[in-house]
Amino acid sequence: MIRIGVDFGGTKIEAAALDADGRFLARVRVPTPPPYEERLEATLAAVSEAERQAGVSVARIGVGGPGSPSPTTGLMRNSNSTVLNEKPFPADLERVLGRPIRYANDANCLALSEATDGAAAGAGVVFGVIIGTGCGAGIAVGAQPVPGRNLIAGEWGHTPLPWPRPDELPGPSCWCGRRNCLELWLSGTGFAREAGQSAEAAVAAGNNDAIERYIDRLGRSLAVVVDILDPDMIVLGGGMSNIDQLYTSLPAAIAPHVFSDVFTTPVVKALHGDSSGVRGAAWLWPLEPGG
Repeated sequence: MIRIGVDFGGTKIEAAALDADGRFLARVRVPTPPPYEERLEATLAAVSEAERQAGVSVARIGVGGPGSPSPTTGLMRNSNSTVLNEKPFPADLERVLGRPIRYANDANCLALSEATDGAAAGAGVVFGVIIGTGCGAGIAVGAQPVPGRNLIAGEWGHTPLPWPRPDELPGPSCWCGRRNCLELWLSGTGFAREAGQSAEAAVAAGNNDAIERYIDRLGRSLAVVVDILDPDMIVLGGGMSNIDQLYTSLPAAIAPHVFSDVFTTPVVKALHGDSSGVRGAAWLWPLEPGG
């Protein structure tokens, strides 16, 4: 059966139909409207158009988006698209779409996509990082997403910056109510605040000081992940992942902080780029025999 992945973002909603081999049969993008109910209707419109273009009437739907539903109440929490918080978003999507869906955090979808047929294909444990408008991460083991008991596995962006330097304290306040969250330093938004210019502008202007400070913070932050998870591969996605210097400099920035005499974990760029979210959402439905 054809599967449709939905990448539910703060500025756009993308629905894509994939065949059993991961080839795109249709891709539809629509702007994300501000009101909650209109977001549901926009998702329906995108899915319906993707089904029409793919020539199917009913497809299985996986949705990747910010935050996660509480396993107790089913209400969303931890979403930087705050209009979703305290709403039964997955259940409302099922109501509007008229069928069951599978929902996962967008970073889990990135990890799943890259572990399935992307830059980390064949790796056992994959830590997938999104460093874009926000900052988050997901985990895949054996090409399967790991949501965790409380459905918050990979909520790395709202842990504090490790080994902070005096000029990094007490740190800025986060929308989540905490201080010094990684999202405030490692997102594109955080980089622009601290550097006084966008990442693209910093690269173009040769602002190596800002980029080196960013790599140092990202290295410290990933070292903690290595100490806890020791993944086989780290995959970077999101706008900040387009800085080429990350891939030559990050291993050396991570290694001194890892509690080990050796650090050999590859740090790679997502193969599928900004398509990883929508592809991973589709892969939430595993293939059945015969496709």
